[in-house]
Amino acid sequence: MKGAYGWMGKVLRVNLTDRTTASEPTYHRYGERFIGGSGIGYKVMLDEVSQDTLPFDPENKIVFATGPLTGTEVPASARTL
Repeated sequence: MKGAYGWMGKVLRVNLTDRTTASEPTYHRYGERFIGGSGIGYKVMLDEVSQDTLPFDPENKIVFATGPLTGTEVPASARTL
């Protein structure tokens, strides 16, 4: 269901250490539980990054995600996660 919940149904993972990429579908993992890419981004950080991880640790992640209101005139809708 492309674009139905504020995201396009895929996550692109980029590993800067070994220079690989992988695309994974998101519907079965996140389904209707999260609104937009922002919600998925927060869930990825919560599940995959330890609380003790320092900002520049190799285990840390950076997530570029936008919410379902991006591109509208809603205040702060152009912000990213």
